[in-house]
Amino acid sequence: MARVIFYEKPGCKNGTKQKTLLTAAGHEVVAFNLLQEPWTAERLRSFFGNRPVSEWFNKSAPQVQSGEIVPEKTDADTALLMMLKNPLLIRRPLIEVADRREIGFDTQVIDAWIGLKPVDESLQQMSDNLMSQDLQGCAHGHGHHHHHEHEHKKGSCKH
Repeated sequence: MARVIFYEKPGCKNGTKQKTLLTAAGHEVVAFNLLQEPWTAERLRSFFGNRPVSEWFNKSAPQVQSGEIVPEKTDADTALLMMLKNPLLIRRPLIEVADRREIGFDTQVIDAWIGLKPVDESLQQMSDNLMSQDLQGCAHGHGHHHHHEHEHKKGSCKH
């Protein structure tokens, strides 16, 4: 069982599902608000590893969806500066266990890394259900528009 540092946007439905899956596997989840974390470029960069810059971005962020920001045409330094100014641009969650850091919630990667097998048989069906879902992006359907006005409301998943 691992102690998982989990940087999220509070109220995001997929974040809740991701934490449930980790907890069912016996991990201790310590959640932090990604939007209020005092990031530095170096610390934030450490979560991205060798991933291309385009994979650093939250594809549901309003500026990305509108085309104002094109992740595939953004260099690393510019991306980091934009993310430090607007953490909604950061792909979520950011996960840290010991000295390893990852972005997003690829269940295969996380299962191979720390394990996602439930510790109790009674949690197996719930865990199987969550594992079969796409836990990478926004839990809202495509075409769902997000607005800035209420993005900090508890329980909202505005990106």
